[in-house]
This record gives sequence, C-alpha cells and structure tokens, in this order.
Amino acid sequence: MIEVRNLTKKYGDRVAVDHISFSVNRGEILGFLGQNGAGKTTTMKILTCFMSATEGSASVAGFDVFENPLEVKKRIGYLPETPPLYPEFLVSEYLAFIADLRNIPKRDQKKKIDAVVERCYLGDVRNRLIANLSKGYRQRVGIAQALIHDPEVLILDEPTVGLDPKQVTEARGLIKSLRSERTVIYSTHILSEVAATCDRIVIIDRGKIVAQEALNSMGSAGGTTRTEIVVQKMNENMVQVLKGLQGVKNVHSQANGQNRLIVESEAREDVMAEIARTVVNQNAGLIRMSPVQLALEDYYLNLIGGRSAQQ
Repeated sequence: MIEVRNLTKKYGDRVAVDHISFSVNRGEILGFLGQNGAGKTTTMKILTCFMSATEGSASVAGFDVFENPLEVKKRIGYLPETPPLYPEFLVSEYLAFIADLRNIPKRDQKKKIDAVVERCYLGDVRNRLIANLSKGYRQRVGIAQALIHDPEVLILDEPTVGLDPKQVTEARGLIKSLRSERTVIYSTHILSEVAATCDRIVIIDRGKIVAQEALNSMGSAGGTTRTEIVVQKMNENMVQVLKGLQGVKNVHSQANGQNRLIVESEAREDVMAEIARTVVNQNAGLIRMSPVQLALEDYYLNLIGGRSAQQ
C-alpha cells in the first residue's frame, strides 16, 4: 500500500531524512517512532504531497507521490501535528467545508459528517465554535476531518497530543478499530502509544531508520530475543566465542553475577540451538537458558543510546 525507497530530504547542508526505505501493508497500523526532530514529520509531509523530496521515491496505493499527487491525496487522510482548523467555524460547518473540499456529493455529506462525529465522539460539541473547544476536542475534530472521505490510508502525526487519559483511551480504540479497514501510519515519540496500538514499528533517529520490527501482543519488539544463560563456571573465552556465532548480536556479562550472561540474538530455533551447543562445548556447566522479554522501551533506548554514543 505504501512504498518508500531511499527517500532523502535536505535543507541546505542539513539532512533531515537520509535515504530511508520502508513499506506498509494494506490494513496494517505502523508506528513511526522517533525523538522530536528525528525526521518523522518531514517524511509524512513528503508522503502526503505537502513537501518534495531531494532524492528517492515514494508511492501510495500504486501512485507516485511526485508524479500523481492528486491521486495520492484522494486516498489519504492526514492529521498534521497542528490540526488544520478554522476557529471561527462551528464544528459542523467545518466538517461540511472539508466535505466540499473532498468533493463528497451534497446528498452524502450529512451521512458522512454524522459518521465521523459519532466515531470521534464529537456529538456534544457539534454545534460549538472551534475557537471555544479544548485542545483535546480540537484534536478529535482534526481526526474527523482526516476520516470524512473514507480514505484508504490514514497518516496521523502525534494524534493524542493534548488529550486527557480518557480521550487517549478513546483515540487508541478508534485507531485500533481501523485495523484491516485502513492502512495507518501513526507517528509518535510516546512508546506506550505504539505498544498499545500498532502492529509494527519503524524507528527513525537523526534522519536514518535504525530498526523495523513487528510487535507482539505484549508490546515487545520482535525479531530479536534476549536469553539469560546461567552456568556453573565462566570460561574466559565464552563471551567472545558466543559473539562470533552467526545470528548473535551481542553478549552482556552481568555485573551482579559472574556466571550469568544475557545473549541478544535473532529469534530463530537454529540460533538458540547453536548457542546452547556452544555453551556446553565450553565445559561451563550449563544450568539454565531462559528467554528475557525485551520491552519496547528497552529496545528503543538501546538503539537510540547506542547511536548517540557513536556520534
């Protein structure tokens, strides 16, 4: 549904987005995760045809965002970081205005407006001025305008900013209800939002993609597993031998126990078997191998922290 290949955006000498590539499948909710200034908003502005790229390509529903921007815009609902609202309008007037902009036939507009008002919990403020709404309600109106034309793709930039805990829960439920119905890119720097809502994550840092992972039902990063190994005696060569195995990404010695290691590796049975075989061959006296869940927060901080240390 969405394909991004070697996308790059430069502002003079500054590279905001640096040759990134990723795809989003139909019906998938993708969490686009990164710190403020990482390149998330720039990428989404390119995908929604609000900004050109310096290099690379991107397509939505088979249409190139540079060659066919009008076709792309027809298929996208977009909530930018600051919702595009007109404070002098009533909520109902604003949604009718957006319906006109989206070329929704007059005969269908009331039905479309009623649907998004109900879905975004706007019934109590339907006939109020946008200028008099709380920030949370304004955010909901922004989501409503992105949904009003039934887009195939929904791109949300920080959609829960300014919402109270109850509204955040409602917004999560709304976004999750779109699974399989629409393709969603959900940009945020709030890890709990991603864990509660998304199927997969792309992590961007300083304009570069540093990870692309599936999320399991517990909100942990897939593809990488951590295994605790406890042995009777620690062979001084064991850490280096384990690090040299194919599929092993890192090995950590635990300061609170000389006979305990944490091995980060690909989550494959053959890799696990080779790790166990290696420990046994080292005559260390294997006591236990057990998985350690890698929480999304730990995974994210390890990636960002590792990159920061290298700069």
